[in-house]
Amino acid sequence: MKAEKIVRQKIRTPDFTPGIKRTETGMHLCVEAPGTFCHLAIYETGKKQGVRIPFSPEERVGDLWMMELAGDDFSGLEYTIETEQGELPDPCGRIYTGHERWGDLKAALRPMRCRFPEETYDWEMDQPLKHPYDETILYRLHVRGFTRHTSSGVGERGTFRALTEKIPYLKELGITAVELMMPNEFQEVMMEDGADGNPYATGTPTGRLNYWGYGEGYLFAPKASYTSGKEKEPEREFKDLVKEFHKNDIEVLVELYFTGKESAALAQEAVRFWVYEYHVDGVHLSGFAPAELLASDPLLADTKLLAGSWDGVRVPKTAAASKLRERRWHLGEYNEGFLTDMRRVLKGDEDQVGRLIYQTRRNPDAYGVINYMAATNGFTMMDMVSCEQKHNEANGENNRDGNDYNYTWNCGIEGTTRKRKIVQMRKKQLRNAFLLLFLSQGTPMFLAGDEFGNSQNGNNNAYCQDNEISWLNWHQLETNRDIYEFVKYMIAFRKAHPVFHLPVEPKNIDYLVCGHPDVSYHGEYVWRPEFENFRRQLGILYWGEYGTKEDGSQDDTMYVLYNMHWEPHVFGLPHLPKGQTWHVLYDTSKGPEKGVYGETAAPELKDQSQIAMTPRSIVVLCGQPGNGVLEEESSRELPTPAAGPEAKASADPSAVQSVKASADPSAV
Repeated sequence: MKAEKIVRQKIRTPDFTPGIKRTETGMHLCVEAPGTFCHLAIYETGKKQGVRIPFSPEERVGDLWMMELAGDDFSGLEYTIETEQGELPDPCGRIYTGHERWGDLKAALRPMRCRFPEETYDWEMDQPLKHPYDETILYRLHVRGFTRHTSSGVGERGTFRALTEKIPYLKELGITAVELMMPNEFQEVMMEDGADGNPYATGTPTGRLNYWGYGEGYLFAPKASYTSGKEKEPEREFKDLVKEFHKNDIEVLVELYFTGKESAALAQEAVRFWVYEYHVDGVHLSGFAPAELLASDPLLADTKLLAGSWDGVRVPKTAAASKLRERRWHLGEYNEGFLTDMRRVLKGDEDQVGRLIYQTRRNPDAYGVINYMAATNGFTMMDMVSCEQKHNEANGENNRDGNDYNYTWNCGIEGTTRKRKIVQMRKKQLRNAFLLLFLSQGTPMFLAGDEFGNSQNGNNNAYCQDNEISWLNWHQLETNRDIYEFVKYMIAFRKAHPVFHLPVEPKNIDYLVCGHPDVSYHGEYVWRPEFENFRRQLGILYWGEYGTKEDGSQDDTMYVLYNMHWEPHVFGLPHLPKGQTWHVLYDTSKGPEKGVYGETAAPELKDQSQIAMTPRSIVVLCGQPGNGVLEEESSRELPTPAAGPEAKASADPSAVQSVKASADPSAV
């Protein structure tokens, strides 16, 4: 037997890093195992009988057992670890066998083994990209769900390789970084509750799948069932993915879930491993990660570390770190408050003007801020404007799971509809939402498919849905091509104008002594914003001198007008320098065909003292030299305010439950 030829040799240089790696003469293995003994069990692939090699007590330090194996050919061999707890897979294994087919119920009952790592990979001088947060457009996706639908147009759907085939799409959209949900090995087949601790449990599969991957997993190995071909090579395929994304100037971030049962040292080594073995650009620390340890790790100082919050986490300062770089470049916070506040702004809730100001300017020195309006656990952006109630019946929990309140408005009808005016209103609200996202400081993030109106049919907790509820239906890309084109255009617009993604938080003061603050706030009268709780409108002026473009020139002055009220409002227009006038770049009230003018064809406002805003709309103005092209006079006429309870219900979310809404866009 090939396994019998593998022998242990004396360790020349101790390596206390958990896991297995190749050496010049064979393999070095280090495992964490409390107890009195530890054995390495080696099998030929598919064989039940193997060879056991005991770890030497002399080569043990604390709970770490080390072993060095001699040999140059470990192909066709698998291994496990045997301790007082029984025979277990190596928790730091790099490739796991027996679970290569997604959702295999029989495989869930078989013990997992580990393969020995492959030969050295040729990275071709690849290095992490290190895009700053303020220049990042983050795109969150599920590896399997992104291409699993038959409409995806790729080869082996639901794999790392299939994801690589979508790079041209992501590049055209303008994405600079992708975040992969749990690309590591995990048990997707849900077992009977309490099987591990209940002596009466049978440990049989429940028939449900852990589609998202939150739970116990193997933190050092890419998921084998996400790989293509008959010969599963998860390490090589994932490395190919990262290398190809980097060639296209797109960062790769991975989400790792920590249960809190792992030792802090193991969690640290797992993050390090993905950074240095797989060249990932960042790690989303989900669950119960040792945040303080990781944030202060000098080996991760050039790696994006994303978490729900960094408040209260102490990070030692070093004398070598520049003042602007301390903690700033690599730590990022998922800003859940942005989702709540901006959904309420979009919905038209009262007393949200202050939150709008706070969220559009927030960008602290201590860490980057990741803004989003849709997350995995919650409605997609399309469902955000289509549903007020969750629809999780398919999850099998009698619709009791998921958040009961999502700060959403359905535009008058719950769920799917073909009524033209409702569809128009929803698309208008989507455009408003994307403007709220892309015109805020910090880093914008959105879910895969939000750019073309992906829906989960109102399911706000699709953790177990490995089907068309969660898979992206790429046919929607053509159905909602207008949404996609708008998002693509706005991404390019944000990149071109640094006033919307300054490296520091706006101060609302004139620190350049140019006569204007970097950011200022306005209302019906300039320099006089209204903060009463019933106000739902605000103008934000971004002075161009505070932003520097790539060519070294100063940015344009921008004026963004938010009217989230179901009634029309008039805004005053600030004075511009001599020779400049206000031009309309975007107007969400006119639809994507007529409301997106672009900077080369932007019409000049006829009235340069004030502007009339229609209900539930956002207008972006730019200070430019006059071009002689005036906006049509009729385009700024205010509609007659709606009257009566029916009309109010079509626009006011608070009245939708009492009166059947029509949601006529012309009235709201």
